[in-house]
Order: sequence, then C-alpha cells, then structure tokens
Amino acid sequence: MKIAAVQMVSGPDVAANLAAARRLLEDAARRGAELAALPEYFCLMGLQDGDKLALAEAEGSGPIQAMLAAAARDLGLWIIGGTLPIRSATAERVRNSTLVFSPAGERVARYDKIHLFAFDNGRESYDEGRVLEPGSQPTAFEAGGLRVGLSVCYDLRFPELYRSYAGCHLLAVPAAFTYTTGQAHWELLLRARAVENQCYVVAPAQGGQHANGRRTWGHSMVVDPWGQVLSVLAEGEGVVVAEVDPARLTQVRQQLPALAHRKLG
Repeated sequence: MKIAAVQMVSGPDVAANLAAARRLLEDAARRGAELAALPEYFCLMGLQDGDKLALAEAEGSGPIQAMLAAAARDLGLWIIGGTLPIRSATAERVRNSTLVFSPAGERVARYDKIHLFAFDNGRESYDEGRVLEPGSQPTAFEAGGLRVGLSVCYDLRFPELYRSYAGCHLLAVPAAFTYTTGQAHWELLLRARAVENQCYVVAPAQGGQHANGRRTWGHSMVVDPWGQVLSVLAEGEGVVVAEVDPARLTQVRQQLPALAHRKLG
C-alpha cells in the first residue's frame, strides 16, 4: 500500500486550513496514495491555547469532521485526520483527537492523545494540560490489510504505548513538534520506534513559521522497519509518499525476530 504524510503550516483561519488540507489530500491521491495522514492541529494553530475550546466539535458532527469524511469518500482514501479538538465532559478542557475515516467516508477509529506536552527552557514554554484533557486508551484499526496503531506527537517519547501495538504493520504519529525539540529528537525517536517495533512509521508534521509566532520542526517522513527514512520533507507545505511493503516487513521480522524474543511486558 502506498501511504502519504501531509505536511502543513496551519494558522488561525480554520476555513483556510481545511482548504489547504483538502488540496494536499488531493495531491496525495493523485500520487497514488491509498492512505494519507494529516498533522496534529491541521485545522487550527491558534493565537492562544483557548482558541481550541471555541472550535471544539461534538463527536460525530461539525465542519472539520464533515471535511474529513467528504475527502475520504471523494478521493477513495483512508484518512488519518491529524488531530482536532473534540468536546470533553468539562467546558474548560477538550480532547486532542485523531479520527480515522475509511474510503467510504465512515469514521472507523478515534484516538485521544494520552501524553500531554509541557516544556520550558526559559525562552519558550508550553503546557497542553491547560486546555487539554488526556486520553487513556491505545487505539488501532485495520486498513486494506494493514494494522495501524495511533499516537500523537509527544506520545513519541513513551515507548510503552508503542509496545501495546506490537504486531502492527504501521504506526502513525501526527505531530506539531517545536523547532527546538524536533531538531534534537524527532527523527531519532521515529526511527527508534520503527526499529524496536519492526514496523513502518508515518509521521505527518507541522513544518514552518506560524501566525502565533511558533516555529515547528516539520520533517514529515515515512520510516521503514529497519529504521531507514524512505521519504522526508524538511519544511513548508507538501506531501511525502512511500510504499508499505509486506515482504519487507516479513523479511525484517524473520531475519531478526526481536518481537518474539521479548521477555518483559
């Protein structure tokens, strides 16, 4: 199966972000992708954290979900819909949720980001816990013979989540890594997750300078189960495409059966 990682530089204008996402998904489909993944916060990189609260949709309805469903149906794609804010039980928090749509336009999976990012180096600081409510459940789904495990951005630093996806063919990591942390750790961690779980990784990212002053690292990529980066886009809008090859998965897992050698967990 050919897969695509979509890179964006989203801003505070939701309509413009949705139009850009649709255009990039169309590009992925034209290039032969059967599954495409959008980045974290593809629909909104707000001017302040609270912007997510005003935009939050109820599960199953809203313009962001409608766009994803229509794009999946119109383009015949499996779409991993980056993340969007979904209302939680309290008005002060939202879930940062990945929704997956089938080529029929049906929603087939939902994953709520479990690990919430906090960072402060004296020059830049972030704390997602101010407006986000964490999820608690790993989620995987089946797409055209592939089993796909879902995660989001900061989850990448927690290998125990990915061990719960042992046996998956593909791991998805939509992200909006900061430039600082991305430069240091993004590729390193993606390749580690691919190698230790002997699977492909698709990592669509935000990549550029945003209207809110934040700069994201980008470098959307697809990594194979031996840790080789198959395709990467450093910065700016675009799409990277690569093939998930079942024969390559089998080869890696047979020649070095590390998953079968596990003793703990």
